Amino acid sequence: MKQRFAPIALFFTWVGIFVAYWPSGCAQRLATPAQHAPSTPAAVQVPAAPPGGDRPLLPHPAFAFAQEMSDQNVTIADIAERSTPSVVNVASRRAVRELSQQEQFFRHFFGPFGPEPPERQQRGLGSGVIYSADGLVLTNNHVIEGADEITVTTADGVDYEAEVAGTDEKSDVAVLRLKGNPKGLVPITVGDSTSLRVGDVVLAIGNPFGLSQTVTMGIVSAKGRSETGIDVDYADFIQTDAAINPGNSGGALVNMQGELVGINTAIISRTGGYQGIGFAIPSSMAKEIAQSLLKHGKVVRGWLGIGIQDVDPELAAALSLPNADGVLVNGVEPGSPAEKGGLQRGDVVLSVSGKKTNSSTQLRNIIASSGPNKVELNILRAGKPQTLTIQLGELKTDNPRSAPAVTPQEQSLNGLALEPLDAKLRQRLNIPSTVKQGIVVTGVAPGSAAAERGIAPGDVILEVNRKPVSTLQEFSAAFKQSPGKGALLLLYRDGRTQYLVLGK
Repeated sequence: MKQRFAPIALFFTWVGIFVAYWPSGCAQRLATPAQHAPSTPAAVQVPAAPPGGDRPLLPHPAFAFAQEMSDQNVTIADIAERSTPSVVNVASRRAVRELSQQEQFFRHFFGPFGPEPPERQQRGLGSGVIYSADGLVLTNNHVIEGADEITVTTADGVDYEAEVAGTDEKSDVAVLRLKGNPKGLVPITVGDSTSLRVGDVVLAIGNPFGLSQTVTMGIVSAKGRSETGIDVDYADFIQTDAAINPGNSGGALVNMQGELVGINTAIISRTGGYQGIGFAIPSSMAKEIAQSLLKHGKVVRGWLGIGIQDVDPELAAALSLPNADGVLVNGVEPGSPAEKGGLQRGDVVLSVSGKKTNSSTQLRNIIASSGPNKVELNILRAGKPQTLTIQLGELKTDNPRSAPAVTPQEQSLNGLALEPLDAKLRQRLNIPSTVKQGIVVTGVAPGSAAAERGIAPGDVILEVNRKPVSTLQEFSAAFKQSPGKGALLLLYRDGRTQYLVLGK
């Protein structure tokens, strides 16, 4: 009898031990911050388990911040409620004529024939932000580009016809003006995007997929993004993981004070939907552009007249620079403000009017936003610091040249086919008379060191290790005499010059 009930007694004994242990032992382990010290930052307090013994959740940074705000009687909902009335829906419509694939095929071979294709209406949806109480709205240029009709719908459901007050394709910023007599508009407070820090909590507000007044939350993932694949000339994007989807373009990115810090613009996605990487134009840039559009009818940008490139460790070593800080000047346009102000090829720009220039994008944006005014450049020349005061000009539309491909003719060094620059090659490649001498790259061997460095047919090698070259013998001698593992080349390409290091 005892043998029959022994297993049952043993089972209930283990159940009793387990029940006695679970409420105290497990909860105590989760509630003791010291036991999580190796993986939990000191600033984050792991919450204790509630009386019921439920497992506590470690907070997402945004949720942790929301908890901190709620302790101050302010919540994420309060900020969303304050900001959403300033975000509008922007609907555009334009007439387009498109050929069917069959019509495109026949027109390709036989030319235009038959009647014009029928006209159809193409519609677009985006977002915008109320900029002023009298009816100015900020949005993206691509939201309203080419539109015949624009309708803006406010948060309370009122529709307004709108017209374009100004647009700037180079930055993807546009300003709309509501027609009629708009009343009751709630303009957003424009914040200082330059004070944002990586990790700051932000809200993205817009109309993704036509779902009006959608609010998502995330953090600032990075600042100063430029190499994103977005087709703009002036890029200084804020990167965020707040969900941004089609239809969010032109909407608001707001900080935890309810201030506008960015205009949501684009995403990186393999599916067309949100994948955690979104970009917004900084509010400080958007505000400057909007003010220029409203005042001048265009964006007035500063012009210095130089070719620039980032400094990498290889270039820093080849140029005997102390580090890779600053932006390298690889060309100076004749008669430009840079030439008049004493800037030279090979100078390294460290700052402009007190603003550091750690990348070509930063320098380009600072010069553009300075307008045609005086700026102070801190530079390094031959390793020595100098200060130049330069009067900037106004940027005009330029027409960069494109070099046609040429056929390789003579093999030379490191996978390069080279020829001296003569009158025939000058005319063939449309090389201007300002390029006095050089060696033309007529071919590049696939997989060679030159190909890996991006050298292409049509490039003109002007200098090797800061010495001008005009013959193959000069090039070969200067290349072989390079002091390090590579030679410092100065190339001319498409109207511009740039430095690069080619390994020996």
